[in-house]
Amino acid sequence: MHISSLFLLVFVVFLGIFYIQKKYRFWKNRGVPYVKPTFPRGNFSTLGKTEHFAEILKKFYFDLRDRGKVLGGIYFMTQPIGLILDLDFVKTVLVKDFQYCPDRPFYINEKDDPLTCQLFSVRGEQWRNLRSKLSPTFTSGKMKLMFPIVRDISDEFIKCLKRDLANKKELELGEYLSRFTIDIIGSCAFGIDCNSLRDPDTEFFAIGEKASKMALERTFKHLFMASFARLSVFLGLKSFSKDVTDFYTRIVRETMSYREKMNIKKNDFMSMLMQLQNTGSLEDDPTSNTEHLSFNQAVANSFLFLVAGYHTSATAMEFCLLELANHIKIQNHVREEITSVLKSNGNELTYEALAEMKYLGQVINETLRKHPPAAQIIRSITKNYNVPSMNLVLEKGTRLFIPVLGIHHDPEIYPDPQKFDPERFSPEAVKSRHPYAFLAFGEGPRNCIGARFAMMQMKVGLTCLLMNYQFTPSDKANYPIEYKKSSPLLSPIGDCWLKVEKIN
Repeated sequence: MHISSLFLLVFVVFLGIFYIQKKYRFWKNRGVPYVKPTFPRGNFSTLGKTEHFAEILKKFYFDLRDRGKVLGGIYFMTQPIGLILDLDFVKTVLVKDFQYCPDRPFYINEKDDPLTCQLFSVRGEQWRNLRSKLSPTFTSGKMKLMFPIVRDISDEFIKCLKRDLANKKELELGEYLSRFTIDIIGSCAFGIDCNSLRDPDTEFFAIGEKASKMALERTFKHLFMASFARLSVFLGLKSFSKDVTDFYTRIVRETMSYREKMNIKKNDFMSMLMQLQNTGSLEDDPTSNTEHLSFNQAVANSFLFLVAGYHTSATAMEFCLLELANHIKIQNHVREEITSVLKSNGNELTYEALAEMKYLGQVINETLRKHPPAAQIIRSITKNYNVPSMNLVLEKGTRLFIPVLGIHHDPEIYPDPQKFDPERFSPEAVKSRHPYAFLAFGEGPRNCIGARFAMMQMKVGLTCLLMNYQFTPSDKANYPIEYKKSSPLLSPIGDCWLKVEKIN
């Protein structure tokens, strides 16, 4: 090798080492307790191998929380990330100082990847306008209008189970729950009958599975694109493949065109999106903001309804059934409540009857406490921010993570956190805890807009299952529950195999 080329190579290597060392001094230079990183993955060398992303954050939370600070430091590759360690600071970031941390630092590329331009990801004024338009579509009144769709699909769900249980005593319920939730969202968000409960080979279910379940490589890709957004946009990287984007764009265009041509109106999310696209507001909830929803926004937010409401709800119901199968007394208790409430409502499952099932709500919340499918909250600082009590200024662009799984498993907040105990969510117990100790749906202005819908479909699905079947453990399922290491959401290893017995 020529001497000048060798010198240049050594110089480039030296600069690279200097740059990495400088990046890895970010938290030390600011006096913030941190976890020592290693190149190239920072603090995430075990991701997908021995630990899930949320389990890594949980470990760091317990490592850093006793060092007397409200914030600790970690690294993804060379990107410094602030890990929030204090519930009062959680509240401050999500609510009190929301103006400093309003955005999620997720990848947005409207030109090359239009499905990324939805409520979950967009920022600033675009987010505020979109949130104000979509919030009225998730009120209790709108949920009540969509309830008959959910109930009808639950009837089909039970028929499907009855058919498949004819010659079996055990089932892997995860796929059934996924087909149940995707049929609901197909009807409510896209206005079509997916029929995946009757036919699991439908295109809608196959594309939905592809869009929702990411392999570890795609998880790393998403983390990379979020951390290095400008470079990713320059490279034209995409979160979703062309066939996924084309499929959902076609479905929305065809549905809207057919409904407009035939003057069809339904009580679903698609009709509400069409109203926002045509008039800028809902018929029964006019707003002063008359900016119309674009077609691409309608597609992207229909898709958001799918990815946010389909796999998360199905996975939460998996966890719930696994816990109930291993806690028969609790299962019997919730079944007794369901039977009692239905009896007092003429043996009819109504929206009002669902609201009376308080213990069922506690069971779901305890499931989400112990196994939150979306197990971290991420924010990006948009202007220099003075961290309370630390004499620390975090620069614009710094990422903040809230370790939901760690908080939910903190024995100082939830004694004996591995125990499954729905009484943690009795009104008295909830009142005695810090209001930001439960973060399954987030908090503050950017909390989960579809929380009511998620709770409704989970309650309906579990009600129909528990009033018809008894669930007990299968040797094919792991308990205590362990998590798949490469899944972007928390999901159980061994899936949801259970023994299922019809209740006469």
